[in-house]
Amino acid sequence: MRILILGAGGTGGYFGGRLAQAGSDVTFLVRPARAAQLQRDGLVIRSPLGDAAFPVAHVTADALPALAQERPFDLVVLSCKAYDLDSSIEAIAPAVGAGTTVLPILNGLRHYAALDARFGRDAVLGGLCFISATKAGDGAVVHLDKPARLTFGEREGGTGSARVTALAAACAAAGIDHVASPDIVGEQWIKYTFLTALAAGTCLMRADIGGIVATDHGTAFMRALYDECLAVAAHAGQPIPAKAQEIALAALTRAGSPIKASMLRDLEAGQRVEAAHIVGDMLDRALAAGQSAPLLQSAYCHLQAYEAQQPA
Repeated sequence: MRILILGAGGTGGYFGGRLAQAGSDVTFLVRPARAAQLQRDGLVIRSPLGDAAFPVAHVTADALPALAQERPFDLVVLSCKAYDLDSSIEAIAPAVGAGTTVLPILNGLRHYAALDARFGRDAVLGGLCFISATKAGDGAVVHLDKPARLTFGEREGGTGSARVTALAAACAAAGIDHVASPDIVGEQWIKYTFLTALAAGTCLMRADIGGIVATDHGTAFMRALYDECLAVAAHAGQPIPAKAQEIALAALTRAGSPIKASMLRDLEAGQRVEAAHIVGDMLDRALAAGQSAPLLQSAYCHLQAYEAQQPA
């Protein structure tokens, strides 16, 4: 399986790096400055699961069409931020041929409409990941905690497709914790409802979970926020299983928990946030279903106000 990874930042750099480290045919599509850094230092990973530094294949946008024509890619992994989706689609387009699969591992669900429109639904797998990783100032990929899992599958359901089986084999060879799911849509909704509640709550309150639930009504607030998300999932025909709800609520209401959404970290750093793609999209779905979602409305208003203050 010949794989192209868009970018060599935290998420793409970690998963693509582990695949390359294990011998998979991986190429990173990067900007010129990152290409020079990779050429000089190789890909550096610092992780509780093991540090590594090794040379990796990489290509810049101007050279991608010729490379893809010479040696077509089987899989393109898309791990950009949602606000970069349009430019990322154009960046990978030269690598997506008739036999190429696109695997997005972005948060949320809104990106599938754009990917399907550009590449065709059959070309796009369902995917998600659980990882906390970033690119340090020296270019190293820094994995911040032990979880690092990929989940992927055919969006129509079922198991055993050749491309899912091949990717699962590559992940197994690389020691990547992975799930080849027969119900990737259900898996996506489980994560999407949890993540939206986490992002909306921690961003609105500008606090981690422990700080929120330490207030008089914080636990009730987080439960009500999660309930709004659960209602959207149920209306979409994807009710969240009881066990998954139990796990999510435990994380969203745990006393003393330092957990906060990566969206809050971005907000605190004065960076762009994926507000429309996560909280805004969940709110849109709630309103389209005729559901009341006052907490999601408040959180999205807060995030939009933040975005309006950012430099153009």
